[in-house]
Amino acid sequence: MNLQNGSSLILGVFLFSFLINSVMIVPFINLLYKYKFLRRKEAPTKGKIPLFDKLHDKKAGTPVGGGILLVASVSVLFFVLMFLTKHMGIPIRSSFSVNKEVFIIIFTFLSFAILGVSDDIKKMFGKPQKGTLGLWFGMTRKLKFLIQLTLGLVIGYFLNRVLGISILHIPIVDVTINLGVFYIPFAAFVIISFSNAFNITDGLDGLSSGLLFICIIAFGVIAAKTLDMPLTLFLILWAGSLLAFLYFNIWPARIWLGDAGALSFGATLGIIGLITGNIIALVFIGGIFVLEVASSAVQILGWKYLKRPILPLAPLHNTYLAMGWEEPKIVTRAWLAGIVLAIFGLWLATI
Repeated sequence: MNLQNGSSLILGVFLFSFLINSVMIVPFINLLYKYKFLRRKEAPTKGKIPLFDKLHDKKAGTPVGGGILLVASVSVLFFVLMFLTKHMGIPIRSSFSVNKEVFIIIFTFLSFAILGVSDDIKKMFGKPQKGTLGLWFGMTRKLKFLIQLTLGLVIGYFLNRVLGISILHIPIVDVTINLGVFYIPFAAFVIISFSNAFNITDGLDGLSSGLLFICIIAFGVIAAKTLDMPLTLFLILWAGSLLAFLYFNIWPARIWLGDAGALSFGATLGIIGLITGNIIALVFIGGIFVLEVASSAVQILGWKYLKRPILPLAPLHNTYLAMGWEEPKIVTRAWLAGIVLAIFGLWLATI
């Protein structure tokens, strides 16, 4: 396939995904309202109201579950496109076995989405429990982490044993490290870290979805450059669906991703960095996600060792919110920082 035909295919796939999801999203929002799949107020009814709840409980009543639609639509459209390209005689090139690569991507995408849906259902309809700073909704941290760890190790095993990936390349210094079997826990760490980082970042209208769109475009360039057609098609479909969702997710949001989208999208972003062999670039392309999860870790350490918070409120976007910054300003500036970081990450991937 020549460059012109490849560009036409990519643009066509993007527009197709955008249009399909644009048509489906409003009826889906109405469906979420019908079945009461809405964000609940999390502030305790008695006693002192935590600062987090003061800042965020105004979002109660917003439908949660946009990730369900996006995961379903991207998965179905991806399989349809792969089927059509195969039967139309369009050559499908990849650095790995096409079927094995597709399986690992979709397995990650769907398995973490199922975990997220389970957590969302418990948040929406389960009984809240008393937490350290207020009420706790959804699965316990230990159970969620145990499932994430299991999935991460399984996916790491597939990457190492099925696709044969075992190296870590460090650009600039041009060092390549063969991790061997230790690549499995390393891959699990990357997948779990980005899954949780995305979930933590998904706290302001349009923040995580806008940043993810930037990350996908960056990795779309990387995948297209390496002529990895399955991954390129998946990323373009994902980007098109995300842009349609973002229209309704920017402030004031009419719909949220929920854990179904947040856990799945973060884990899948991690797997894309692993498959393309650009982990160091991923750290910068997804740099805002890294900063967000790091700020939460710093806050936890502050409570544990200093018996006080280090930041006014974690993660980082909540610190700015507590300082009085308006939500759209925080989100827009995060997007701008995300663009700069993505460009730097792309540069790292090319040297």
